[in-house]
Amino acid sequence: MHTLHEAFLQSARSAPENPFICTLAEGGRRDISYRAATERVRAVRETYARAGFGHGHRVALLLGQTPTFIYHFFALNGLGCTIVPVNPDYRHDELHYLFDHSESDMVVAQSGRVDELRALATSLQRVFHVVDVRDFVRALKPAPRPEPKATAPSLESVASILYTSGTTGRPKGCVLTNECHLIAGAWYRDLGGLLKIHVGQDRLYNPSPFHHVNNLVVALTCMVLTENCLILTDRFSASRWWPEVVTSGATIVHYLGVVPSMLMSLPPSPDERSHTVRFGFGAGIEPQLHEPCEERFGFPFVEIWGMTEIPRVFAANIEPRKIDRRAFGRAAGDNDGKIVDENDQELPDGTAGEFVVRTRGSKPHLGFFSGYLKDERATEDAWRNGWFHTGDIALRSADGMFCFVDRKKNIIWRGGESISAVEVEEAILSHPAVAQVACIAVPDERCTEEVMACVVAKPDVLQNQQTAEEIFAWCNQRLAYHKTPGWLIFRNSLPLTPSQRLQRTRIFPPNTDPRAQSGAMDLRPLKRRS
Repeated sequence: MHTLHEAFLQSARSAPENPFICTLAEGGRRDISYRAATERVRAVRETYARAGFGHGHRVALLLGQTPTFIYHFFALNGLGCTIVPVNPDYRHDELHYLFDHSESDMVVAQSGRVDELRALATSLQRVFHVVDVRDFVRALKPAPRPEPKATAPSLESVASILYTSGTTGRPKGCVLTNECHLIAGAWYRDLGGLLKIHVGQDRLYNPSPFHHVNNLVVALTCMVLTENCLILTDRFSASRWWPEVVTSGATIVHYLGVVPSMLMSLPPSPDERSHTVRFGFGAGIEPQLHEPCEERFGFPFVEIWGMTEIPRVFAANIEPRKIDRRAFGRAAGDNDGKIVDENDQELPDGTAGEFVVRTRGSKPHLGFFSGYLKDERATEDAWRNGWFHTGDIALRSADGMFCFVDRKKNIIWRGGESISAVEVEEAILSHPAVAQVACIAVPDERCTEEVMACVVAKPDVLQNQQTAEEIFAWCNQRLAYHKTPGWLIFRNSLPLTPSQRLQRTRIFPPNTDPRAQSGAMDLRPLKRRS
């Protein structure tokens, strides 16, 4: 197989009546078979082909979590085109940057966004077509074909360009080939252990969006390669999670970020134990919630590690999983990883440093992204000394298990001490009054930086100085004094990405001092060495 389109057609020939896509509607579900999906993909592909689309074209898709997105993706892939999935939460400036930077030839969009996009298109310094998906056949205009890079789509053809949600600067476009997609899906298929996939029998519920590597590259490709079914839902909703999991007949669920803690905060319901789920696959579960989650919901939450740049994941799928810490697996197969210092020198086991990865053998980039679009310098910097530098701080135990510590950008430097924001968040989240928390660095005149905790309290909890001091005292019993929050502010909610990851940089408006915000409480007088 050289393309995702070929992989899809092979499964459709092998198991035409197997369910491929499941959609959820009020009161029930609808399964779409591989046979039915093939007919739709063929029709869409023929329309693009008649309009002159082929190898080298880039088409942006703003179609949400829908079967239509999948039809267009596979149709374009079969012609050698590249898709640029669009985050539906993007607005004018973000969309302008995405279309301009990716050099997309056009966008196919849901009807509700067409007028907005057409107005935006006039600001681009080139011809850029906006096609209403409901009027796709009539509205698609012939496109001048760029100089083809190859006579036919191949493993090296670019299947997608995914934009990272980086915390600083503009998002980077990660270039992913057919080979990268196929390796990622096959890797997931073959992991085994607690992540055993059953050919033609599994149904995967994934609330991650298609502009996210988890769903587009890992989940969708794996389901195609195993003749299985991908369950689509608009986005994560705690209240809909268990009803949809049960209704859809899910056997696998994907989770990210704060999903487990939000599920644990729900009142018990019959659905949470009447499901058919065999395992959860994801990242970010708090260690203190891991065992309670598995006991309450009745299946293992298997922690993995990956990035948009590295869709072939590490996974803690073999016991012992060490669920009392942020363990995410050992190097397996040709996946290779190590922990290094700032000079790229390998650190001894048990010492925290940057997690760097590669593929063993003569092709260290195999299964990785091909680079950052139009940013050769950033690509070279990430691939220093033959290893991809992830920017994540981790450590390796003596038995080879890697454990996540924090993202490099989430390290708070206080008086020469490095503090993991995630470690402080873990302590605060264990307080019975706290529903969610994000810790950030704020300026400090004496210590350069100080820890500020942004707390979402549970219902009926008083958001006052007394509660703040109780949370501080709780942390003070569990953390070294310098790690305790020097500032605390209560918030009604915290900004999340579509994949339910905290967006710390969006808690406060740009160029504002969080300490000066109404409700910010100075707890620094409570910080004392014992």
